[in-house]
Amino acid sequence: MTAHTTFIRSLLVLSLAVVGGNAASSLDAAEGPRVHKDLEFASVDGHRLKLDLYLPADDRPPLVIWIHGGGWRSGSKERCFVDWLTEHGYAVASISYRLTDKAIFPAQIHDCKAAVRWLRAKADQYGYRSDRIAVAGSSAGGHLAALVGTSVGVEQLEGTVGGHLDQSSRVDAVIDFYGPTDFVLRSKTHPARANRADSGTYGLLGGGADKQTQRAQQASPTSYVSPDDPPLLIFHGDRDKKVLLDQSYRIQELYNQANLSATLHVLKGLGHGGSQFFQGQQQKRIVAFLDRHLKALPRQDGCRETKGDRRG
Repeated sequence: MTAHTTFIRSLLVLSLAVVGGNAASSLDAAEGPRVHKDLEFASVDGHRLKLDLYLPADDRPPLVIWIHGGGWRSGSKERCFVDWLTEHGYAVASISYRLTDKAIFPAQIHDCKAAVRWLRAKADQYGYRSDRIAVAGSSAGGHLAALVGTSVGVEQLEGTVGGHLDQSSRVDAVIDFYGPTDFVLRSKTHPARANRADSGTYGLLGGGADKQTQRAQQASPTSYVSPDDPPLLIFHGDRDKKVLLDQSYRIQELYNQANLSATLHVLKGLGHGGSQFFQGQQQKRIVAFLDRHLKALPRQDGCRETKGDRRG
């Protein structure tokens, strides 16, 4: 890179930083996506919630929202495993949410839905589509992604974080990477990860799933599966010792009973996490799923409002 090119790029980045206010931005069509870092989508109890937005060169691309894992008690939006989707014509938003040292459930799902509403409200400003949105996440983020997908309109889980309550939290597709989906089942088949005081589930629910049974049910995506839920793609390793396969089998079973689209890929020899979930054949499957459900013609109903509390 010549000194002249470096100077021009520096001027461009500086100009975007001025235009974008306090959100650091970068643009280099030849070397990668436009990136808007640390966009604040909500502030709750003094905690500022932010997201990173990756935009491809494509005009008005569909949007994929990424939710990080970490047992609901650690992790960061900086660990975005799907930002490569910009190469396939998708905008990607990697969001933060309150961890369990800040608040217990349902704070985490309130924050995720606040991000969906904010992103839908800001679609015209940043240039992606508001009518085609998918949500994806790994581990604890997979749980939250599945819960976003199944619980639209459930008043207790919608919350009021971040405002934009005129916007819908509904999404059009869900990708769950090895996330827990049924805490009641987990309390029985995997008590060490659901009931013990040192488990992430304990921190999420404010107690063991065997004791906090009402909250365990409320936090389970399986509690809300109904015929209007979005298509679901699941990846899970057959050697996962942190989140057992029965969690993915359970939500797939309920989707099938509701005549919904749910595809589970059980990956042989894989445990909990790893780059193999996002490379090679899995990457092709991810892109094919998103292409099928997000790059179709826009819906004609013109209405994206949430429904009433139909499932409690």
